[in-house]
Amino acid sequence: MGCRRRKICVGIVMSEFVPVAMRDEVPPGARKLIDFDAVSVVLFNIGGDFYCIEDVCTHDGGPVGEGDIEGCSIECPRHGARFDLRDGSVLSMPAVVPIPTYQVKLDGNQVFIESPDDW
Repeated sequence: MGCRRRKICVGIVMSEFVPVAMRDEVPPGARKLIDFDAVSVVLFNIGGDFYCIEDVCTHDGGPVGEGDIEGCSIECPRHGARFDLRDGSVLSMPAVVPIPTYQVKLDGNQVFIESPDDW
């Protein structure tokens, strides 16, 4: 029996990873907006570590990806809610719901993220 996208196979959930950038396209301190069919995400390079979040503030549905970065957090440019880029958790109001995050994998110079279309 073969596994397909987001199916349970031998007790683990399988996700599809898609290539989104070359590592040198997103140097430390940079970000890259990526549009998928149903969702936009933002890939961040924070000190050589890559993180990916959905480009939406859970407070009002506005884009968050262009907000100010401080350490591993981002501030929504609309109303000031802060989120942790590592896990999407809320760090300050007015948001109370975490931002969706996506796993990032590196293979050589290629950066892959868990496909948001799998959800």
